[in-house]
Amino acid sequence: MPGPRFQHLDDVPWEEVRKIDFGDRTASVREKWLDFSPRFLSLLAEWDAGMMIHAHGHNSNHVVYVLAGDMSCGDAHCVPGTHIALDQGDTFGPFIAGPNGVELFEVMMGDPRSFTCDEEGWEKLLAEKGATQAPNPAIALPDWLEDTRS
Repeated sequence: MPGPRFQHLDDVPWEEVRKIDFGDRTASVREKWLDFSPRFLSLLAEWDAGMMIHAHGHNSNHVVYVLAGDMSCGDAHCVPGTHIALDQGDTFGPFIAGPNGVELFEVMMGDPRSFTCDEEGWEKLLAEKGATQAPNPAIALPDWLEDTRS
């Protein structure tokens, strides 16, 4: 009978998953995928200062827990200790990391891929911040999961 799976943070590589270009600098999101199966994904994420991600939803239930730094999620200011729960198909955001970035622990129960919403609002936010969406970095997804990032 299978037992628990153990993983140490130091043994997991960082995956750069998103980038924004601010002209004079680039901000990124990096993730360490601690356990990734068809049932769930658990990860540690680090966001650079000012990093932004569009309003979106996920194809699974999703939990986000702020460990360090701060960010906004829509109108909510999220500081360490903030827990965000998102039901499958619901949407949240946009997200903007604070001046010191943000560190998150996340769990997605099922298909972790996301879908966009409010693309007009995203384009407006990018323009307000003098930013452009950089191409998504290549990521090492499991063979059974297609990359559907836009």
